[in-house]
Amino acid sequence: MWRNDVIRTFRSKFLGEDLFIKKNFIHCNYINSASFLQYNYRIRMISSSGEFKEEENNEAEIRKKEIEEKLCDVKKRIESITQGKQARLVAVSKLKPVTDIRLAYELGQRHFGENYIQELVEKSEKLPSDIHWHFIGTLQSNKCKMLAGIPNLWVVETMDSIKKADLMNKACASRNDKLKVFLQVNTSGEESKSGIEPGECLDVLNHIQDNCNKLELMGLMTIGALNRDYSNENQPNPDFVLLSNLKEEFKKARGIELELSMGMSNDFEEALKLGATNVRIGSTIFGSRPSKQELKPNNI
Repeated sequence: MWRNDVIRTFRSKFLGEDLFIKKNFIHCNYINSASFLQYNYRIRMISSSGEFKEEENNEAEIRKKEIEEKLCDVKKRIESITQGKQARLVAVSKLKPVTDIRLAYELGQRHFGENYIQELVEKSEKLPSDIHWHFIGTLQSNKCKMLAGIPNLWVVETMDSIKKADLMNKACASRNDKLKVFLQVNTSGEESKSGIEPGECLDVLNHIQDNCNKLELMGLMTIGALNRDYSNENQPNPDFVLLSNLKEEFKKARGIELELSMGMSNDFEEALKLGATNVRIGSTIFGSRPSKQELKPNNI
């Protein structure tokens, strides 16, 4: 006969809903870091005879199945468009727990994108060294050294000035391999976005190619306009078209073939049709993210 001795209720901002657990004994583990918070719990039940039994919850298996289904669906959608051509899937894992990344890793995913440097540093220390990390957040001049110190940082996708290119090049002096970089271009002209103006693109590309021996110029990156009008389905995304044109200009000038990093959860299929070789997809794989404010301990 099991005794229901304890009723505990806790509010989980991470899950976004109230979770009520009615069992004999509830043991909660909180794992807190500067950028994200995970909740793990195990339910222990005490029998009337005093025996201890442990009921292992299957939350991890359920979550793995969810990620597997979504990851497979995204890959199928990519392959249906690319038809064997190169296209890299970057799973954007910002503000997602290490457990989610590990589950995707176990399913074969290797490229992950992070927006916050401190979060990236912490996650890179806890996860396998063969993960290819993409930094996709705003690049700050005073953070170049910290970023360059991540051994398996694979690429910085948000290079946006000659000054930052020089600083990152200097910060990478002790790295064994060149650090790959994408040049971020503000194709939509929105003041809220980072990135260089399209007219300055060739000058910065030439500077990186000719003066930054510790950087490998990989391609161009853009984020499509947030307020784009989708009413005309026959009109291609102007941001993606512009980035593709800039790529062709550089190819004519220098004979170098660049990659295109464009397309996220809501527009990656169109981006692929317009030549994207690198797409950054987060919520479609991992689900919606909590805000950084929601993840602060005092909001639990």
